[in-house]
Amino acid sequence: MKLTNPELIVKRSYKEVYKDGDKIVKIFEKDHPKSAVFNEALNTVRVEEAGLDIPKLDEVTQIDEKWALVIECQAGETLETVMEKNPDNLEKYMAEFVDLQLQIHAKTAPMLTKLKDKLAKQINQLKELDATQRYELLVRLESMPKHTKVCHGDFNPSNVIVGEDGKLTVVDWAHVTQGNASADAALTYLQFALKNRVAAEMYLTMFCKKSDTAKQYVQQWFPIVAAAQLEKNNELEKDFLMKWIDVMDYQ
Repeated sequence: MKLTNPELIVKRSYKEVYKDGDKIVKIFEKDHPKSAVFNEALNTVRVEEAGLDIPKLDEVTQIDEKWALVIECQAGETLETVMEKNPDNLEKYMAEFVDLQLQIHAKTAPMLTKLKDKLAKQINQLKELDATQRYELLVRLESMPKHTKVCHGDFNPSNVIVGEDGKLTVVDWAHVTQGNASADAALTYLQFALKNRVAAEMYLTMFCKKSDTAKQYVQQWFPIVAAAQLEKNNELEKDFLMKWIDVMDYQ
């Protein structure tokens, strides 16, 4: 496959993402594991089959000897951009954002990786924490209830596209798992808190009210999720995450 009129929209150390006509093309670096590319493709299809209306995966291919995913392009602006342009309407947009996340959590996809297994693996591999810290986090993780809800794994306004008709569409399903919705919400909260604590508190309050979940229950996931994010290197700031790990009581 060759790109016809590519527009670079995202660049990461391991991939470049282009808009090419009515398609989004993710091109991964040659040293990126082939299994990770095919796993993202498979996860995207499993989310489609769970009944969620997301941009469809069209093709797994190679471009210049690099593996690539070709996905339908969803026209529009990110919800993050819309929120920044219209700060007075933040509460309205946040309500729609939470409703969208709850629609995802209402679905199941039994073949997805289990969230608790993924978190345990991430924590076990951490070098930033000593063995005692890792043990305490793993004990807390094991004690948390096991659920089988679809969890996006990176649910934030930059991964929600607002169409011209106002329809919201969730993109980028690379980190999707099945597990506890409150763990997914804890990560969303931390992503908001990194940039805007007011928005983070609004999100958490709204999520807990709409899902009938105690705030304390979501907060119990904070140190676990923060620790797991350290494994991703720079996706969230290390000092910020360490504070969430250090201040929590692991009893």
